[in-house]
Amino acid sequence: MSDLASRRCTQQHGPALSRGTAETFLKQLTGWTIDAEAKAIRRTFAFQDYYAAMAFVNAVAWIAHREDHHPDMTVGYHKVTIVFATHSVSGLSENDFICAAKIDALGAA
Repeated sequence: MSDLASRRCTQQHGPALSRGTAETFLKQLTGWTIDAEAKAIRRTFAFQDYYAAMAFVNAVAWIAHREDHHPDMTVGYHKVTIVFATHSVSGLSENDFICAAKIDALGAA
């Protein structure tokens, strides 16, 4: 488990993370990318079937509820795309990377 996955989300105020800081956090994650404006991170997860995808969505929902930090999710039959951004800072915050690390710790494909 990464250091990020062991942390908890906190209320975020102030400026969004710079691209350089976001890229440093990104190195602790697996398969996540930063968008061109450095305002969001995303990852698409592949699954064997719809049931497995939905089980994963429910696990992500539990993490999001517990951390009070909610991603946008797109669900398909074999895949789930997750996008994190922090609206209160109009970009990325540490919370985005904390939740992404917790999702990585689920061990999804």
